Amino acid sequence: MFIALKVIFVLVCLFLILVVLLQSGKGGDVAAAFGGSGSQTAFGPRGAQKPLEKATVIAAMIFMFLALLFSLPGIGTHSVVDEGASPSPKPSPASRPAAAPTASPAASPTAAASPAAAPSPAASPAK
Repeated sequence: MFIALKVIFVLVCLFLILVVLLQSGKGGDVAAAFGGSGSQTAFGPRGAQKPLEKATVIAAMIFMFLALLFSLPGIGTHSVVDEGASPSPKPSPASRPAAAPTASPAASPTAAASPAAAPSPAASPAK
């Protein structure tokens, strides 16, 4: 149902664009603004003007109604923000990386493993 409304909305948008582009201006054409005397209307001087005006009004009303309907909460839409806030799936135990040993160097029983116990090259006698 919601997809059908979206399809109708897109078709009404395209129809509204077409009908508006087919209408001639009230004050004359572009050619009249630059001194041209010829009329460039597609349907003659006033022959199809009234049906185009009626089609424009009807298409605009349908467009506005559907746009208002889509803006109401709970009419088949879902927020993109809600998708990002969903908890991510936890990795399975087989895909987890191996845990590193948790022993700290200070807790190690041997002093040789400690970096502080190793002799520094500067402290050794020069040969």
